[in-house]
Amino acid sequence: MEFNNKKLEKTSKFVNIIISTVLCGFLILLSGKIIGDVDEWRDYPQVEDYTNKEKLDSADKKIKALRVLIDVESEKLSTLNSAKNSAEDNYINVKQSFDTWLKARKVIGSPSKDNEVVKRANELDEYREIGQEWKNKVNTVQALRDNLYSKINTIENQKNHEFDKAHELRKIEIKSYEMKVFLIRLVIVLPILLLGIFFLVKFRKHKYWPLFLGFILFSFYAFFIGLVPYLPSYGGYVRYTVGVVLVILLGVFAINRIKAFIEHKKEELKVSTKERAKNVLTATAEKSLESNMCPSCGKGFIVVGWDQTSEAKKKPLKSVLITNYCRFCGLQLFKNCNGCGTKNFAHLPFCSNCGDKVIVD
Repeated sequence: MEFNNKKLEKTSKFVNIIISTVLCGFLILLSGKIIGDVDEWRDYPQVEDYTNKEKLDSADKKIKALRVLIDVESEKLSTLNSAKNSAEDNYINVKQSFDTWLKARKVIGSPSKDNEVVKRANELDEYREIGQEWKNKVNTVQALRDNLYSKINTIENQKNHEFDKAHELRKIEIKSYEMKVFLIRLVIVLPILLLGIFFLVKFRKHKYWPLFLGFILFSFYAFFIGLVPYLPSYGGYVRYTVGVVLVILLGVFAINRIKAFIEHKKEELKVSTKERAKNVLTATAEKSLESNMCPSCGKGFIVVGWDQTSEAKKKPLKSVLITNYCRFCGLQLFKNCNGCGTKNFAHLPFCSNCGDKVIVD
């Protein structure tokens, strides 16, 4: 028994949409989690994986030893600088005292003081020489420390060169890594897409179609949208190529189906109207009546005319005629009830007035 309740039909469609949408949403979330975790299946290439660790360790040990020497020389330099500064201060003080004494002597003009001038001048030279000696020692230690820093810079440059080579090797490995990860994702998603296409072709009239539809929507999303954040530079070519192939295949399938449907309709119209009337389903008849179309050939059964009387020439009136038989295929569309004479759509099972069964001639 068929139950043609429009409200129930709309509710059923709404529920089916909800089922498909919710299933699609959860499948998208699950696939996103799986596809996103593919990166963790393999270790991401690191710079340290491509360096000569023994060479770098040796360089670090040399740098450490050189820094110890630098610290020693820095301590020496600090001590020598203190001594040099002290010697320079003594020289300045002695020179200031000598200059003051020499000015006083010139004022007094005592010749007996010539020997004292020589003596004080010699003492001043001794202080200057002592300061120069400390300065030379500071310069020597400074040069030695600078040489140690130069050796460290040379070793650091060697290390940088080693890291540069490691970065180049890592770039090459990253491309290989991205290729492998992309192929893993493609191996996961592509079969899902193909399965979704198979469901679309084979299960459109299945009683669990809403579930299949949810999976189909998910499969197309997973391939054409879900993969986008993970596509390498060449990934777009793969995705677009698959898209072109799918459009061609689905296009060929759709064209063949439409062509087959047209041929089927042509063959169907060759059958007698009585035989065609027997094959009209109630659901099809109901939709045809709502759309004002013949349930067999799909053409309209309403004829529009105009009142051409002399009175209506200034303002023609539109007239509508509903035909009892299809003008295009000859199928009976309306008939009078045998019981009460009410006009009914011939392909609905019962009379709308008395409830008697409608029988197509």
